Amino acid sequence: MSDQTPQENPSAPEAPQPTPRAAALKLNKPTVTYILMGLIALFFIAQMLSIQFLGFDLPAALLSKSRSAILSGQLWRLITPVLLHGSVLHVGLNMYALWILGRQLESIYGHWRFLALFLVAGFGGNVLSFVLSPYNSLGSSTGIFGLLAAEVLLILQNKQFFGPRAGPMLNNLIFIFFLNIAIGLAPGSNIDNFGHLGGAVAGGLFAFLAGPKWELQFGQNAPRVQDVRQKSDVWLAVLIVALGFGLIAAIPFIQF
Repeated sequence: MSDQTPQENPSAPEAPQPTPRAAALKLNKPTVTYILMGLIALFFIAQMLSIQFLGFDLPAALLSKSRSAILSGQLWRLITPVLLHGSVLHVGLNMYALWILGRQLESIYGHWRFLALFLVAGFGGNVLSFVLSPYNSLGSSTGIFGLLAAEVLLILQNKQFFGPRAGPMLNNLIFIFFLNIAIGLAPGSNIDNFGHLGGAVAGGLFAFLAGPKWELQFGQNAPRVQDVRQKSDVWLAVLIVALGFGLIAAIPFIQF
């Protein structure tokens, strides 16, 4: 009797192949962004009402960046200008930029890290303006330029996750940055470029030290994109940026 080899059934169905699954990234709701937008709107309404009923802008008088007032000890003016604006166009443009950049970054950064980014950028921008510009200024664009710089760092530090989109995205962000700087250099412009530059440097430094750095992790289910930054990285970044710009802010107080 000869051995017989079983014949394969050509009509037998093939075993199903697993479907590739995209890597998952946990995203957060942009709660802080909406709270900031609400506060900015409330302060702008207060500015308009005070002009209407008092004849002058009381919130700006108390909270805007004023070199002489800061030198007299009103140090809160190094952060409170981010809540104030000078016109409907001014507040409208900044609210739109915050709505675009804030929602994107907060969804990735998380609530508290995003708030820290916005505040240290606002602080850094107002510090540089205080040191280098004698003019009063106000506006959330110091913080927004920090968000813009953080968006650039997010792409640079995680290029492999953005793929071929990384280049065009970076080019677009850099174009927006230099376009705004150029507008601020135009004759007759009242834009505080020192504030923008300081905000970008502070925000970029914070993002470099504490911004998301992703790694791909594989589990039983879909692969996950994991941020390897720790809370200690965020606290250290806040300390370094705040201390660094705090030392810069001390320069005008030094009596030679």
